[in-house]
Amino acid sequence: FDVADAFLQVICNSFTICNAEMQEVGVGLYPSMSLLNHSCDPNCSIVFNGPHLLLRAVRDIEAGEELTICYLDMLMTSEERRKQLRDQYCFECDCFRCQTQDKDADMLTGDEQVWKEVQESLKKIEELKAHWKWEQVLAMCQTIISSNAERLPDINIYQLKVLDCAMDACINLGLLEEALFYGMRTMEPYRIFFPGSHPVRGVQVMKVGKLQLHQGMFPQAMKNLRLVFGVSRVTH
Repeated sequence: FDVADAFLQVICNSFTICNAEMQEVGVGLYPSMSLLNHSCDPNCSIVFNGPHLLLRAVRDIEAGEELTICYLDMLMTSEERRKQLRDQYCFECDCFRCQTQDKDADMLTGDEQVWKEVQESLKKIEELKAHWKWEQVLAMCQTIISSNAERLPDINIYQLKVLDCAMDACINLGLLEEALFYGMRTMEPYRIFFPGSHPVRGVQVMKVGKLQLHQGMFPQAMKNLRLVFGVSRVTH
């Protein structure tokens, strides 16, 4: 029995268990689901009900079409996805999205020097998040967002991730009006990058809808929560 070999197999075949808001809470092994192949444009997504893994379609699937899931964070460029798949799963992805790099131009919109700086700053922000240092997270995010207002659009994935972090920080600090401001700016990019009934988009819209309810914005909140209901009816 080779412990190192067993450890590597667990890393390659385990699933990150998430709660209803797609927050990571653990790791599990689900042998039958490990048979699913990867696609950067998957037709299925995985959600959890407690420790139970559920496979859900995120779009219409043709008869005989292979069921696929995305092994990675979908907010990654083709180059980043391919590198992580090589490093972690030891294969080259040749799916349609990697071949055409279809969303890379949108993901990397804006001043290249600026988004590369933001990409580096996100490493520090994620480290602060991991230690629940929300005041510092928000301060860093605010500085980045204000200094790059004219140079990076919200659809740029690194700017989008900063907006996400700013919203989470505000929620944790009880700054709900400011959280809504940042959350609203993520809505259109999430619609573009998570099309159809993707659970990640559903969770994002739910957060914004709940913030709108808290601010007394009932018509806007109900519109978003109806959208969430439509997504969750498919994914959950």
